[in-house]
Amino acid sequence: MKHALGRTGATLAVAGVGAVLAWSISAPVHMLTGPAVAVSLAGVAGLRVDIAPRLRDSCFVVLGLTVGAGFSADALETMMRWPLAFVVMAVLTWGVMVACRSVLVRGFGFARDSALLAGAPGHLSFVIAMAEGNGRDVVRISVTQSVRLLLLTLVVPFVAVAMGIDLAGAVLPQGQAWSIWVLACLALLAVVAARGLGHLRTPAPLLIGAMLVAGLWQLSGVQAGVMPDWLVMPSYLVLGALIGTRFAGVTAAELLRNLGAGLAITGVAVVFSGAAALGVAWALEMPQAHVLLAFAPGGLETMIAMGMVMGVLPGFVAACHITRLMVLSVLLPLMARSGAGQHRPLT
Repeated sequence: MKHALGRTGATLAVAGVGAVLAWSISAPVHMLTGPAVAVSLAGVAGLRVDIAPRLRDSCFVVLGLTVGAGFSADALETMMRWPLAFVVMAVLTWGVMVACRSVLVRGFGFARDSALLAGAPGHLSFVIAMAEGNGRDVVRISVTQSVRLLLLTLVVPFVAVAMGIDLAGAVLPQGQAWSIWVLACLALLAVVAARGLGHLRTPAPLLIGAMLVAGLWQLSGVQAGVMPDWLVMPSYLVLGALIGTRFAGVTAAELLRNLGAGLAITGVAVVFSGAAALGVAWALEMPQAHVLLAFAPGGLETMIAMGMVMGVLPGFVAACHITRLMVLSVLLPLMARSGAGQHRPLT
């Protein structure tokens, strides 16, 4: 227990330094991007970085409540137009998987089945579980996927700035903060909702459960409010640190050996996602940057947090990313079975 707490404390200290450095160079969303980079580098350097599960779960609840606080009656009308985005997301996910598999096999010598897992646009825990169960190259797959996750965390804020979105000061929610009693009530309800969602195998149940609880609370009109700053800012830092822990135990040699593959699949995913997002944004008459964020194949928790900063319609990013994860849960096993027995070039 003491060792685990010590590792968490050291990881948060590194994350804090990263946040300060990112702030000093005016990096967008410095409380998230700075810790992600700093902890990633620390992990590759050999530091045993880790975030305690209870702190991680608390972070997800806070972020979920923060996003859910943005729900309004106007959002319900917009939701009726979302099914088009879900259909496009399903087709996009399949297209990215096929393209990334081809790039990894032909350009980086991956076996066909390992390339399928390494090039999957998300669902990292599911991908690693499949790799371990099938006896594939877990290290190579996990490092390639972790590079994708980190790159998208860093690239998305800069793309948002380039598209004209002002992120300065947008991290903190605007409005009257909920009282401690309302927070306690919402947190308890979020945990209960998460248990139910967990039984339904919903991705990130704590995050989604908290979003639903806060959204329903806001729509009820009982006592509208927002999360207090003193909870939101540390949660960003913890989330950034959590992204960086993906590189725990990864050596510099392993990172360099798979960096090119990670960059390649990230590029393919960004090009495909960008093209699809532009079409959907035009059809739904939504801001291009908002749809691009919803289609970006980054981590569910990270992209939802980014959505809050960018002022995206609450729920849209979450709904699109959950759709992507559900599609992956079906497509990955099907495509893995269909590819079984085929030759594996460039081994």
